[in-house]
Parts: sequence; C-alpha cells; structure tokens
Amino acid sequence: MTVDAARSGFSTTVAELRLRTWLLGPGQPMDVIDLFTEADFKVVIDDRADVHINSKDGRFYLGWFPDGRPGTDGEGWKLAVTGTADAPGYCVAFHKETPAVVVAAVGRVLATSVPTALG
Repeated sequence: MTVDAARSGFSTTVAELRLRTWLLGPGQPMDVIDLFTEADFKVVIDDRADVHINSKDGRFYLGWFPDGRPGTDGEGWKLAVTGTADAPGYCVAFHKETPAVVVAAVGRVLATSVPTALG
C-alpha cells in the first residue's frame, strides 16, 4: 500500500486495499449440532425451538438460540465447560449471526475430552 505524504489523510487505491468477501450469516447450525453423538450427549429442543446440548456428565453445555438467547443482546450460541477443583471452567458466547462453521470449532473442545477412570 502506498501513502502520499504530500496529501493530508489516508490515500490509497481500491486495488491496494485488496477488497475481499467474508463469510457472513449464521450458516447451518446442524454443522455444529451434528458433532454431538447420542452416546455421549443429551440434546433437548425446548418450546422456543432453542437447542440445548449437555454432556452426560453435566460438565459441557452448548446452547443454540436461533432468535437470540433471552436476556441478551443477540447471543445465539453459548458454550460452557464446568471447571474442577484444580482448574477453572470457562464459557464462550457467539452472536446469532456468527457463522456456524466458526462455532463448529467446538470440535476442538470435544477432541480434548476423554473418559476418566472411575476410582
């Protein structure tokens, strides 16, 4: 990109900006929801058509709120993992217009999950 120091402000061309198109819009929520198997997760669809996914041990939660999560400003996805006595948990929220393929990164979270030996 070139900058013309003789002129005040910012000077460039459209070609130098390399304009791009970006993935926008919610996409297909099933790209996320299909990551969860019945063997390890419980899926509930409530009366608002919101989808709630819990791990059978209760430590993982993912919610999909197509019309926005009640009490929030457009939150569409909520992911939470409960911590342990040794490590804190965390939660992440995404706007309802966040592309599902971005939210599908929860697959990385699922990959870190392993069954524990019962003592």
